[in-house]
Amino acid sequence: MAACADCDAEFDVDEFDVDRGDELSCPECGANLEVVGLAPITLDLVAEGDDDASASEVGGGNGAYERQFDGEGDEFD
Repeated sequence: MAACADCDAEFDVDEFDVDRGDELSCPECGANLEVVGLAPITLDLVAEGDDDASASEVGGGNGAYERQFDGEGDEFD
């Protein structure tokens, strides 16, 4: 059994089918969960915007940055 870190719902997770770092979805609330412990199985919420690509992979590691605008087309400093 494992408990959702968001809604506390308990559901079956086979400890032999998961490894640390695996992601699951809560069958009750649909939250994205990461396996952070195996004995007992412990789940934590996956941070929003987390994915497999790191910032250096996305930006190419060349110091690229995303420009921000104020909604009127003017760039922030």
